[in-house]
Parts: sequence; C-alpha cells; structure tokens
Amino acid sequence: MSDQPQVTADSVPLAEDMPMLGLGTWQNTDPDQCAESVATALEMGYRHIDTAQAYENEEYVGEGIAQADVDREDVFLATKVWISNLEHDDVIETARESLDRLGVDYVDLLYVHWPSRTYDAPETLAAFDELYDEGLVRHVGVSNFEPRHLDEARDLLDAPVFANQVECHPLLPQDTLREYADDNDLNLVAYSPLARGEVFDVPQIQQVAEKHGVSEAQVSLAWLREKGVTAIPKATGEAHIRDNLASVALELDDEDVQAIDSIDREERVVDPDFAPW
Repeated sequence: MSDQPQVTADSVPLAEDMPMLGLGTWQNTDPDQCAESVATALEMGYRHIDTAQAYENEEYVGEGIAQADVDREDVFLATKVWISNLEHDDVIETARESLDRLGVDYVDLLYVHWPSRTYDAPETLAAFDELYDEGLVRHVGVSNFEPRHLDEARDLLDAPVFANQVECHPLLPQDTLREYADDNDLNLVAYSPLARGEVFDVPQIQQVAEKHGVSEAQVSLAWLREKGVTAIPKATGEAHIRDNLASVALELDDEDVQAIDSIDREERVVDPDFAPW
C-alpha cells in the first residue's frame, strides 16, 4: 500500500454535525476489546461511534469513550432502540437505561432500529419527540426505513428526521433511498458498508484499489462518501480501524466511481424475517 496523508479528526468531512466516517460496534461484545476498540478509534481521530441496545455493548462503548483522551462533547454518539422496546413508555424507559449504560447525559442520535414488532408510528415517534424535547437526544433517526415509513415519520415527528441508517455498499447502492435522502434533507448512514467482506473480492473494486495502492475497504468507503453517504464500518483491531480511517484521504476520480457504479450485482447481507421490504 502507498503512503497516504495523515488523517486527523479535522480531516473527516461532516454531514451537518455528524462525521461521515464512524466506528460500528455490532458483535463487539467482549468488554475489554470493545472498550479498547472505541478508545483506540477516538485517539486515532474518529469522532462518530455507533452502537445499539441489541448489541449488548453500550456499557463497554461508554467505557471506551471515558478512557479516551477526547472530550465527550467532541464525540458524535449514536444508539438505537430495539424492536421489542418501541411502545411509547418502553422507548422512554429503555432510552434512559441506554444513557445510564453509556455513562452520558445525552446521545447525539437515537434511532428506531427497525419499523417492526412493537413499532407503532404515532406512539413510538411521540416518545422520540419527548426525548428530543428533554435534551436527552440531540437528533432523531430511523433505521431500515423504506420511503413509505420515512414519509409517515416525517409527517408525525415534530423533530426533524436527521438520518436513516440502512445497509449500503457497492453491492447494494440503495439508489432510491439515497435519492430520497437528497430530496428530503436527511442523511443516509451505511451499516455493513463493506458487505461483511464481500466487497474485497469484486474485480472492479480490486482494480481501483490497485490503481491507488490502497485497500478494497478504503475504496468502498471512499465510494460511499462520494455518494454523500456516511459509513460506520465495524472494526475491532487497530490495523483495520486505521485502514478504514485512511479512506478519508482517498479521492476517487470519475473513472473510479463509474467503474464501481458498473458493478452488476445486488446483494443484501442483512435480511431478517421481520424486515419491512
């Protein structure tokens, strides 16, 4: 790999006040490893950390934030309310429990994790508005929402819908949801932005990576940024955390973007039975 410019926290572009590259923590449930990963990422220059009630690691994420030599107000922290906790009172109660586990007074972004199971748009979203009005939540977000769910949420919420977090990567480019986000002034956040490693074996991505002397992960993350999408790749080891961050310094040219756009595959790696599509 070629030497790339040093990436700092100030190098990461913002979508409003949300850094466009973050650290995902799904499946990072070992207490020491999770806290170390979060602290390492923050010390390295990340300022966006993503977790969820369902990940069962909010306590360890909070420990990592506390360990890092970074002020809390400089960290954009997001978590999500799970599908069994979306009745009005459960949203309020479990969101407060999430804050306690994280060891913080507020989160920067609270998502509805899926519009499923106990999700009832008027009741669920009213609770999110209450948390927003109390200052416990700086931004309201949704996850895995299709356009019809987004229309309903935007109609019901007093708070703006700040972001929709969905699976998005070169093998699932989410053209419709990206266009919706652009047209309606909300941010698209990509989970599984590397398609759980599937992007590493795609010839078009390999060719662009070889051209620039970088990893396939960096190419995929830079492509998402070119599309205006915030990415939150999961990483636990320092090498992967650093490699993902280096994607911020990678500038793809039009030829690169067109090559990746030409990939004739569409693969979803997260597809539970309660998904809304």
